[in-house]
Amino acid sequence: MKFGICNELFENWDFVDVCKSAKAIGYDGLEIAPFTLAPLITDVSSTRRSELKKIMADNGLECIGLHWLLAKTEGFHVTSPDPKVRQKTADYIGELAQACQDLGGHLMVFGSPLQRKIPSRHNGEQAREFFVDTLNRILPALEKTEVSFLLEPLSNQETDFLLTSAEACSILDDFNHPLLGLHLDVKAMSSESIPIPQILQNSWRHLRHFHANDSNLRGPGFGNVDFRPIFEALYNIHYPGWVSVEVFDYSPDPETIARESMSYMKSCEPV
Repeated sequence: MKFGICNELFENWDFVDVCKSAKAIGYDGLEIAPFTLAPLITDVSSTRRSELKKIMADNGLECIGLHWLLAKTEGFHVTSPDPKVRQKTADYIGELAQACQDLGGHLMVFGSPLQRKIPSRHNGEQAREFFVDTLNRILPALEKTEVSFLLEPLSNQETDFLLTSAEACSILDDFNHPLLGLHLDVKAMSSESIPIPQILQNSWRHLRHFHANDSNLRGPGFGNVDFRPIFEALYNIHYPGWVSVEVFDYSPDPETIARESMSYMKSCEPV
């Protein structure tokens, strides 16, 4: 199993120090939130992208890709009823795909709960139609960069669209495109009525990436979620991808979270 960690946990740290710490603790991959680099990904020059890629490589880290794609941005929405907004959003996601490739990454996790909510005076079916249209507009950029775009189901406490793995898989089945896939997150899956190991079994065909965290918004091992059956399920479906630590509660401190999360995950791996 390959373990990575999300860089926004190390808030306000220099990028070199993030990489050194992550590698020293035992992580082999770094997942990047674009807002930690600049307000917009287009503000990050090609020179800086090359520098960041080299820093990761020099510290023995692979760039996994990007997540929190539209966080802290304005004017983007994948389920907007306005085709101009959908095109603007698709164009920006295309810029993110190019940045992902420039950094050495190969996937983008689409969570961004606020930028996918069902628009007012519309229903879920209409939102799905708008989203499908946006995905079609994104595909040329994905094909150009060979970066995968992964749908992330989230709980109804965060958004009102794309709430379950089954819903995401339904969209992916309709597309049947090699650069569209599924991302699953323990925190989000904890809100579903189906046990997490069963969700993994049901959705293995589309699963490309995985976030390890607890339903209490902290790292694996910092709450009540037992990762042993989860990791066993990942092994049983022969999951080949990364397991990235992503937290939303940054206490007590980044290094403690990273170190204890890694120790707990290692203890849960099937023998």
